[in-house]
Amino acid sequence: MADLPVSFIQVTDITRLTPHMARVTFDADHLDDTVGTTPDQQVKLCFPRAGQRTPVLPEQEDDATSWYQAFLAVPEDERPWMRSFTIRHRRPGSTSLTIDFVLHGDTGPATSWAGTARPGDQLGMVGPSAIYAGPVPLSTSIAASDWLLLAGDETALPAIATLLESLPAGARAIAYIEVADAGERQHFDTRGEVTVNWLYRDGIAAGQSDILVDSVRKAEFPAGRPFAWLAGESGAVRALRRHLVDDRGLDKKSIDFSGYWRFKLTQDDAPTTEDMAEAQERLAEAKAAGDGGGGGWG
Repeated sequence: MADLPVSFIQVTDITRLTPHMARVTFDADHLDDTVGTTPDQQVKLCFPRAGQRTPVLPEQEDDATSWYQAFLAVPEDERPWMRSFTIRHRRPGSTSLTIDFVLHGDTGPATSWAGTARPGDQLGMVGPSAIYAGPVPLSTSIAASDWLLLAGDETALPAIATLLESLPAGARAIAYIEVADAGERQHFDTRGEVTVNWLYRDGIAAGQSDILVDSVRKAEFPAGRPFAWLAGESGAVRALRRHLVDDRGLDKKSIDFSGYWRFKLTQDDAPTTEDMAEAQERLAEAKAAGDGGGGGWG
């Protein structure tokens, strides 16, 4: 498997899970055996520009840096939009995989594509790759804790689902999931002892509600040593992490966090000061761990 595998995937089926979540099944031109075998496995999807049937991508190279430089060299009006997504499911022994898309009605390239996708449509897929993974495998961190805390909005729902469904029998987890309303609830098949707290914005726009942060702040945690997994809107993720470290006394090494999207900004906009500070902190933590390493809205 290359450090940064590049492939093309084609839509074979589309299912509307909820009013604002679509599950798209793809067939890939090739998939490594490790794809879709672990929870919270992320890939980069490349969406074609207007007038393109297939996104323009450089040939795969052994060196990830060289490939990305070639990607950036594609003229801007031809270069695909690239967004991060979680593999929701991989059918064993096949090249079929599913990815869930949030449908939020704005003009972002990913949600616009998902809202009109049809069988036969093609995307590019970059990864999965160890380049995206943290210095310590997530499963190792979870196994070393007494219970798992999960918190995120609907963009984190696919990853949360894979984490819950991968839990062994007896593993304890508490999830706080912010969604638009009760119609966005999903069911998870898990062997773990799981409590899911569904939090509804009920008419408040995504990114403008404090319900996720407030609910975790007010929560009575069980005894024992937790491992926290946080994802969703960047500002909410930062607020949750500060609360867990400053108010709950969690070690930063016991928190896996990721800002999937930014309120009023897209992934194509320049990083803010807070974004840069967060990236520097993640890099410092990764280096301290000895490795040096480091589901989308738009």
